[in-house]
Amino acid sequence: MDFSTLKPGIPVGFCCDHAGYELKNILEGYLEAHGVELRDFGCGSAESCDYADYAHPCAEALERGECYPAIAICGSGNGIGMTMNKHQGVRAAHCWNVELSQLARRHNDANALVLPARFIDPVTAIAILEAFLSTDFEGGRHQRRVEKIPVK
Repeated sequence: MDFSTLKPGIPVGFCCDHAGYELKNILEGYLEAHGVELRDFGCGSAESCDYADYAHPCAEALERGECYPAIAICGSGNGIGMTMNKHQGVRAAHCWNVELSQLARRHNDANALVLPARFIDPVTAIAILEAFLSTDFEGGRHQRRVEKIPVK
């Protein structure tokens, strides 16, 4: 698999809540089998927890360049995605199919993929992840739009 968007020596960051725990483990196992370095910000079990406790540290590490990209997973994707996007340097895209994942990278230079664990199966999630990690940002007219995202 061509994971052309990964940065050498920089791990992919993962965070989830209890609803995303199983899918996180599946995706981490998939990437590890392909030799991808990971940094897991939690959670560490399927016991009920709060997504923000894991999303904020992951987003902060993404902003500092300590991981790239980030993968955030919760039941619907909404809560963890909202939390990730509170950080100025994060462009988290909520994707439930391959086309959205590709467009998030190609047109929005998304640096975090948000997945809704309760609404997609593992095969679909892997396809979405593969698309996200292998699609480059087009730049051009999209660059000026991306530059307008942060609140200054």
